[in-house]
Amino acid sequence: MLSLALRTLRFRLGGFVATFIAMFFGAALIMACGGLMESGVRDAVPAQRFAAAPIVVAGDQKYDGSQLSERVRLDQARLRAVEDVPGVERAVADASFPVAVVRDGHPVTHLSDSATSDEHRPLGHGWDSARLAPYTLTSGSRPGKAGDVVLDSGLAELAGAHVGDQVRIVAAGRTQEFQLTGIVKQSGGRTASQPAVFFGDEQAAAFSGGDTVDAIGVLPKPGTDVTELRDRIDKALDGAAAVTLTGDNRGLAEFPQAAAGQENLIMLSAIFGGWAILVAMFGASSTLGLTVQQRQREMALLKAIGTTPSQLRRMILGETLVVSVLASVLGCLPGALLSDLLFDKLVDAGIISGAVEFRQSLAPAVVAVVASLLAAVGAAYITARKVAETRATEALASSAIEGRWLTRTRIVLSVLFLVGGVGMAVMTVTMMKGDLTASTAGPACIMWAIGLALLAPGFTKAIVWLLQGPLRALTGLTGYMAVLNSRAHTIRMASTITPIILLTGVASGTLYMQQIEDASNRAARNGVLRADDVVTSSAGGFAPGTLDRVRQVPGVDAASSYVTSTGFVQSPEDTGQTGDGWPLQGIDDAGSLTVHAATGSLSDLRGDSVALPVEHAESLGRKVGDTVTLRLGDGTPVKVRVVATYHPKGDATALLMPAPLLAPHTTDGVAKQILVHHAAGTDPARVTAAVTALVKDQPGVEVSDSGALTAGRTGGQQQLATINYLVVGLIVGYTAISVINTLIAATGRRRREFGLQQLTGFTRKQVMAMMSVESVLTAIVGVFLGTVAATITFFPYSLAKLDKVVPSVPLWIYLTVVACAVVITFAATLLPTWRATRFRPVEAATAAA
Repeated sequence: MLSLALRTLRFRLGGFVATFIAMFFGAALIMACGGLMESGVRDAVPAQRFAAAPIVVAGDQKYDGSQLSERVRLDQARLRAVEDVPGVERAVADASFPVAVVRDGHPVTHLSDSATSDEHRPLGHGWDSARLAPYTLTSGSRPGKAGDVVLDSGLAELAGAHVGDQVRIVAAGRTQEFQLTGIVKQSGGRTASQPAVFFGDEQAAAFSGGDTVDAIGVLPKPGTDVTELRDRIDKALDGAAAVTLTGDNRGLAEFPQAAAGQENLIMLSAIFGGWAILVAMFGASSTLGLTVQQRQREMALLKAIGTTPSQLRRMILGETLVVSVLASVLGCLPGALLSDLLFDKLVDAGIISGAVEFRQSLAPAVVAVVASLLAAVGAAYITARKVAETRATEALASSAIEGRWLTRTRIVLSVLFLVGGVGMAVMTVTMMKGDLTASTAGPACIMWAIGLALLAPGFTKAIVWLLQGPLRALTGLTGYMAVLNSRAHTIRMASTITPIILLTGVASGTLYMQQIEDASNRAARNGVLRADDVVTSSAGGFAPGTLDRVRQVPGVDAASSYVTSTGFVQSPEDTGQTGDGWPLQGIDDAGSLTVHAATGSLSDLRGDSVALPVEHAESLGRKVGDTVTLRLGDGTPVKVRVVATYHPKGDATALLMPAPLLAPHTTDGVAKQILVHHAAGTDPARVTAAVTALVKDQPGVEVSDSGALTAGRTGGQQQLATINYLVVGLIVGYTAISVINTLIAATGRRRREFGLQQLTGFTRKQVMAMMSVESVLTAIVGVFLGTVAATITFFPYSLAKLDKVVPSVPLWIYLTVVACAVVITFAATLLPTWRATRFRPVEAATAAA
């Protein structure tokens, strides 16, 4: 039977091409997600500055299984403990701090708003740590005294500096002149992504604080087994918040944020992969089912001449397997390229650290092929079973007149998907908080889209019945024929509607979900903070006394340092706390806040204190005067006193703290922003100009409006936005292909029908008009059901994030999605119709059905 199917393949090329395209792109989509997943799981962050050290000791970036947001540093005492371990020839400490090399009054490397910019900014180090890369001098000599500096070759070239020149460098907020005594280059042809600036060890210790170090590079004695030495170091550091890193993990000591990026990558690929597999399998199954359904007459004739049910099943499964294997294997190649492209886009967006290496083996290809084959064979088996169990006479009749569509299996599956979608919508409103809200809101739309697609034949009959009167009145005979075709072939029409439901539902739901998220973020940030000007430093802080001088500018009502981080409530037990922790916002002037205290006073935010949102305080059982123990972003436990509670606006959940308390526990250790609020009745332009003039001599310091607060979204918010847009881009792209593929397959098989219509008096123009009306019906049903699916995401998400069912969001997004769906539907229907009606009616009428 398989050989017969393959020999007659040329007569059914349209159907097999449709199946091939669906499986090809489905496998590519799954492969792309698999490559991202593997890169996250492999956890590869090769060392750059620590390339010469086989073992690196760094602070443990984990707290209770969650990733800490700031660098965890080690106490200097750990250096001696590591040095005393047998087998260690030398232990070298590295303490980095932000610096900026100035040329013509500006830093030679400008930081962007993206999270990846921190990986490319210059860092200062003590000269002793240069051996860990290792760096070697290409000219000049090491820094011998205070005021000497050594630059890496790339940074020296950007600064236009040569050995012996005086170089202006910003360190610890101060701009000073240093003598360039040497230029270094990393050995072995490697290039670190972070430019290095080396000072004398004593001066570097003064700049970094001197009490802690970022990491310790371990140089073993010759012949020492690295694995055994690592075990001995672990025992020596037992009880310390430290980890020993080897191999490709050593890069985590240089880029601690890369660990969070890897978790993001695994999470992203899991969300991606789950949605992609679900949509790809459903789309491929729909196309395959339509292709087999269009061959019912052929199957009936085969049964009439004595073909057994088992032979029919083997034929359908065999030919499906051949096409699916070829399509899915070939789809892995563009899938691998797409995975690499997506990885680069995620790095550019700051979701993944640029230090993480993209790794891809054959495993994602195997998963993609197996998943695609399971989808194809499953769909083919269900269809083949139905065909095999139908008697020949019934099959011949059903090839012309569609049979019963509402089967028990279809009812059970549709109920499961619809109930699951409702359950996720309820969880979105009642159980999920913060970024987790999207984890249930998004899948709810997918589940409802699939549930409604399973019931599409019934909805199609109902909507066509409602529209038949107006369509006949407006379009006459062509509309009458289109309505008759739609009512007689609702199952065929429903197959073409399914990808339109997915396209409209996923695109509308996800894009509006992001609009709601952005509105919530603006409300949360602007609803807590008040700033007319935002002074931002990209060079490691401000010169001493800058904040006091800003406060003295005429027309300034309030000025506050501003620090952001993420922390955890250690005690009492916080039942509402997630693995992402709580946002921490540090200020030192309550005049920069728009919220008012519900209890206590926000002006008391001094020393070891905190202000909590009212609901959070109630859930902790804490009131003003009580204490709470927090784990700050660098893992430091701090006991703070609750001095106020406040009612946040929007989805704000921030814990407010004094900036002087929070700043030392961030990676940079300083406040990098100052919020300025103008006094009432002053000229805003004049005040802004005065503030700008005050800081103009500080390299890397800029003054902008309050948009700087909302533009600098937190990492989690940026991740959510990128995830949503990528999901929309890939899944909508795939569903658009499915729409085109399905409509072309469905329309192309109607060549015989068009020929018979023309023989009975229809003109080619009337056939095109009839198909235009059918396209209108297809688009209306698909867009309507897709819109219903989108509402299961849209309204609950708005209620959870904005406390209102109907948010103020732009209508043009929905209209654009609908327009795209309509254009695709018309193009994919009318072009094949035009091609099918090019033939003489007699030739078309005698063509195989």
